[in-house]
Amino acid sequence: MKRKLAIGDIHGGLKALKDLLEQIKVTANDQLIFLGDYVDGWSDSAGVISFLIELQQKHNCIFIRGNHDELVANWLKTGTSNKKWLKHGGASTQASYQNTSSSLKELHLQFFDELINFHVDEFNKLYLHAGFANLHGPAMEFYENTVYWDRTLWEMVMALDPNLHPDDAYYPKRLQLFEEIFIGHTPTTRIGEEKPVNFANVWNVDTGAAFKGPLTAIDIATKEIFQSEPVHLYYPEEKGRN
Repeated sequence: MKRKLAIGDIHGGLKALKDLLEQIKVTANDQLIFLGDYVDGWSDSAGVISFLIELQQKHNCIFIRGNHDELVANWLKTGTSNKKWLKHGGASTQASYQNTSSSLKELHLQFFDELINFHVDEFNKLYLHAGFANLHGPAMEFYENTVYWDRTLWEMVMALDPNLHPDDAYYPKRLQLFEEIFIGHTPTTRIGEEKPVNFANVWNVDTGAAFKGPLTAIDIATKEIFQSEPVHLYYPEEKGRN
C-alpha cells in the first residue's frame, strides 16, 4: 500500500531521523515529503544532509526548503555568517562541517540548491516550510523567501474562530486554495503540544525536535503519527537550540 508521509523539522538530529524511519518501516512504494530545516541544532547537520542524499537514491523523496537550509547554503557559498544564525544553531552546523572535504561540501550545496520552496500534490494538498501571505497562493509571493520564513499563516489559523465555515464570507481566502496545508517552522511545543497540531485545514508537523521535542512524521491520508524519542535524549551531552 502506497503511503505519503510528511516529516517535520530535523535540525541536525540524524539519530532521531534514523529511529523515526525505522518506526515508519519505509517501503519503495512510500513517498516521503520533508518539510525543511534539516540543519542547525544538533551535532549531525552535515550527516543529515549526506544521509538524505543517499536516501533519495532508494526512496521517493521530496525535499522542501527551510529557512535554516537557506542560511547554511549561503554560508557554504560565501563563507560568511552572522551572530544571530550562529546563536540559533549555526555554530553546531559549522562544527559538523569541520572535517568534511570540499567535494562533499559541493555535493551538499547542490542538495541545498535543488530544494523546492513548496509542493502541491495530486490531491491539492500543499506542503511548505513556513507559510504564505499572498491570497493567490505561494507561487504568487513577491518575495520567494516568504514561504520559508513567514509565520502569519500559522498565527492566523490558531486565532481563527473554530465555528467559522469555509463558505462564510469572512473565512480566509488563503485557506480555500488548498484541501490541506502541511507546514513546519514553528514548534508545536510552544503551545504545549508534542504531536502535530491541526487548526482549520493546516497541519503543523514541527514538534520541537530542535529543542526538547521529538521528530515527527504524519501519514497524510490516515493521520497516523510516528515519532522518535525527544531528540535531546539521543544527544545527552549537547544543548541543541536554546
